[in-house]
Amino acid sequence: MANYKMLSVLYPLLLAALVLNCHCDERKLHVVYMGIDRPQGDSSLASTHHSILQSMLGSDSSAKDSLVYSYERSFNGFAAKLTEEEAATIAEMEGVVSVIPNRKLKLHTTRSWDFMGFSKGKLGASQEGEVIIGLLDTGVWPEHPSFNDTGYGPPPAKWKGICQTTNFTCNNKLIGARYYNSENDFDHKDIPSPRDTEGHGTHTASTIAGAELPGTSFLGLAEGVARGGVPNARIAVYKVCWESGCGLADILKGFDDAIADGVDVISVSLGSSFPSDYFDDPIAIGSFHAMKHGILTSCSAGNSGPEPVTVSNFAPWTMTVAASTIDRKFVANLALGNGQILTGISINTFDLNGTSYPLIWGGDAVNYTYGSTTDYTQYCEEDAMNLDMLAGKIVLCDGLQDGLFITQANGIGIVIFDSTIVNPAYAFSYPVPATLINPEDSKKKPCGHHFGGETWKDAMAPMVVSFSSRGPNPISPDILKPDISAPGVDILAGWSPLAPPSISYKDTRSLYYNVISGTSMACPHASASAAYVKAGHPDWSPAAIKSAIMTTDPGLVFDASETDYINFLCKQGYNTTTLQLVTGDNSTCANISPGRAWDLNYPSFSLYVEDGQQIMGTFTRTVTNVGPPNSTYTATLYLPLIISVDVEPSVLTFSAVGETKTFTVKVTGPAITQQPIMSGTITWNDGSHSVRTPLVVYNYFPGAPYTDSEDSNSVLEKKPKLKGSFKEHRSGFVRLSVHLEAETAEVFKSA
Repeated sequence: MANYKMLSVLYPLLLAALVLNCHCDERKLHVVYMGIDRPQGDSSLASTHHSILQSMLGSDSSAKDSLVYSYERSFNGFAAKLTEEEAATIAEMEGVVSVIPNRKLKLHTTRSWDFMGFSKGKLGASQEGEVIIGLLDTGVWPEHPSFNDTGYGPPPAKWKGICQTTNFTCNNKLIGARYYNSENDFDHKDIPSPRDTEGHGTHTASTIAGAELPGTSFLGLAEGVARGGVPNARIAVYKVCWESGCGLADILKGFDDAIADGVDVISVSLGSSFPSDYFDDPIAIGSFHAMKHGILTSCSAGNSGPEPVTVSNFAPWTMTVAASTIDRKFVANLALGNGQILTGISINTFDLNGTSYPLIWGGDAVNYTYGSTTDYTQYCEEDAMNLDMLAGKIVLCDGLQDGLFITQANGIGIVIFDSTIVNPAYAFSYPVPATLINPEDSKKKPCGHHFGGETWKDAMAPMVVSFSSRGPNPISPDILKPDISAPGVDILAGWSPLAPPSISYKDTRSLYYNVISGTSMACPHASASAAYVKAGHPDWSPAAIKSAIMTTDPGLVFDASETDYINFLCKQGYNTTTLQLVTGDNSTCANISPGRAWDLNYPSFSLYVEDGQQIMGTFTRTVTNVGPPNSTYTATLYLPLIISVDVEPSVLTFSAVGETKTFTVKVTGPAITQQPIMSGTITWNDGSHSVRTPLVVYNYFPGAPYTDSEDSNSVLEKKPKLKGSFKEHRSGFVRLSVHLEAETAEVFKSA
């Protein structure tokens, strides 16, 4: 018996050791990022990457088996299958910036453009047609009418891309398509081609540049003219996302190709679940090299709000987009037997013709044979319910459900209430008659019936929606992120007919349009705005384009160059050796000490103050006149009483287009502790232009970056890193309310 007890204790430990050893020896995909430096002599980067692997692995065949991608068109690096020991060895090699284990990132419009005041662009089709938008997403459905090329000429001469024609056809609108799956990880629903089976990529692409399509609706709801923000622009798709997610190695390869192919704007509606160092993050790396080539990358902020420090894609050279509401909301009312009408939130496309049906609470339909109780059935768990009791009834459920099994049991529909969701600002589409009501209204349980779905005017819009991820910036708290908000709630746009058009992955309806919400929907609105500015000002830098969007009315822009970002990185603690690999030039941090990022020429001001410290910071900014040659701008302030701001000079006079002026902003105030975020604005006005910049002051945990060391994915960090004490926290939001668009299906799969 004693030996048995000893074995019972030792066996799990021995097993764990065996598993650990197995994992250490197992080759897994890693990305080796080497910056931009070219190899010496005439050898190609691909041959250099092969040589590195061959010298370490000992044979040509092993190197070929290991190498998956060579990043060689826009920057230097490769993806290869390596053990942890081999990855650590490569990380020590000269010329290597970082070695990153491959991981999966997540995918984070009839009315929205009119609501933005972007009803019709003033640029002609020829100008818009010179702009190429690259989308890193789930691909597109090429036959969708949003991508019709009637009236289009050939692609711009600068285009150098290709169309991978495996189960796919391009045209003069949809000019390029590539797909990547580095680990050969295909679900049964995936199609190995640029064709979209998820719907997400078709939705984002049509939002940016879909053709004008009158009479578009979602099964009769939200009817109007569907179009992209720049309907004449060209589209190139880079399919990096699949049923299992978006591979880090694939994302980097998509950037490598998109930059070299000649796109003008890159739109990325995806991101990581936790913050990473800039050169361990594929989107930060890819967008940095895009910026070097004059390409702005527009990114979604993430759907993990309203928790703080959840924002994704926070590099200052990207445009990070939060999600806000539009002046349209979808409702589905429930009429009670006493004549009272409860307003519910739902995209309900089912019409019950005014027929009344009895209402049953899920808690009363107990499957006693199964051994269930009311505690389970109130949540409408299928196996826990007596399905015979649901026939001919509307079922009231104490939690989010897709309701499909209710109609399969001859029930009529579902009424949902959830105490965690109060006054929801966004609606879900269900595969059955359904509505979501206020928890207080759930106490009323007489007979009822569903009205058909309706759309109402939302007078409170725009408001940032609860699920939209928040700052502070987890790596650089002196840079305010997100940068801008855009419509991301209840957005109607194109869809893949292979993807379910509701929250249920079992929904077999096949549609070309869908209404979904998420920062994934907000990002393409900002991407289209950037493409429009690029069409009108093809010589503007990515920073100038972003500034024009962030400040709303660009008489002045806050421009920034690669040198400005390098100086910023020096202050963040990066060393000269690392940065020279990234830039491929003689950039140096020799005369720059680590410190606050108050001098980066950013179109916003962020002052992080530790608890108990005084409000004190001085920012330096330079603006470039892009308005009339002779103009004078005066600064006006809108601030909380506790904050004092001095702008010097407070009047800027310009005599030429392109002229620059520098000013300082000194922010002071008392010592603060546990102070909620305070926000204000500094606006420069010349009588016709109003250049508005936000300013925030806030307390938070001391230090940065705000990362969890257990989540670090870098095999070896080669630079000094600023220390931080904040361990990333989450509140267990495994609820449908924060798992939007592509994530919703996963919730029901795991339920």
